[in-house]
Amino acid sequence: MIATYSHIPVLAERALELLSPALQGDSPLLVDATLGLGGHTEAFLASIPALRVLGIDRDPEALAQAAERLAPFGDRALFAQCRYDELGEALDAHVAGVSPDAILFDLGVSSLHLDKPERGFSYTHDAPLDMRMNPQDDVSAADILQSFTEADLADLFFRLGDEKLAKRYARAIVERRLQAPIVRTGDLVEVLQDATPYALKDKGHPAKRVFQALRMAVNQELDSLARALPVAFDRVAIGGRVAIMSYHSGEDRLVKRELRKLSVSTAPVGLPTELPQHRPSFREITRGAEMASAEEISENARSASVRLRAGEKVKEVRS
Repeated sequence: MIATYSHIPVLAERALELLSPALQGDSPLLVDATLGLGGHTEAFLASIPALRVLGIDRDPEALAQAAERLAPFGDRALFAQCRYDELGEALDAHVAGVSPDAILFDLGVSSLHLDKPERGFSYTHDAPLDMRMNPQDDVSAADILQSFTEADLADLFFRLGDEKLAKRYARAIVERRLQAPIVRTGDLVEVLQDATPYALKDKGHPAKRVFQALRMAVNQELDSLARALPVAFDRVAIGGRVAIMSYHSGEDRLVKRELRKLSVSTAPVGLPTELPQHRPSFREITRGAEMASAEEISENARSASVRLRAGEKVKEVRS
């Protein structure tokens, strides 16, 4: 059954290498905060016989497919449907009183969403302009295109998509929606293609960055990550490890800032001796952001933009 899944988890071997030292107890617990189709969890469960994993995902379809994939591992795999910024609530509901030994985040869009055109994440197929990872959420990409002002759309495309033509695309969208709402991916792609200067039409697909920005906004990805990281750093056990894979410069900057903040001494300058309360709560176990090898990128294109950072908790997080 497992062999039928084509999903290839990014940096699976490196994630195992980084987190396994914290998972050597009698009944260690890993939280896979972005379960997706369960590729990383499958690799961990297969490699560490005593391991339990709590898999978190907001998408009920992803959870169902992951549960099928992980069925051979029985009750070693637990599941929670929620966003990763609800990590604390998931721990309290499913493993109350237990501090996880490791936590893994693999951010961004999952293979499930890209491989199902009807979910509206892909600009290569015409479909309803949705992009909700949890179909029960209130706001879709079409809602954002219809309700945001031109200035807000431009800011969104630039901030979350690094789109240099953000203002031009925002203006074109507002002009088109005066005629009719933009409710399908094909409609949006047409607007963006028409608004792209001829000299730039061979510089990559004009919809790539806009679709990324819309997806991140619909699913509140940066805001959720900002709320999730402090909880993860606080709840992981002392000696435990946290690893985060990001695919967007804003995500990586946020991870770098939050991890670095906990990995430096707070001792005042000139203090002759560092007191225990000033010692770092974490130590970084990656040197900067690690990237996938050329070999992995050739086998799994999604790994091309990954940035991996990880830390080990050495004492309780200071308040």
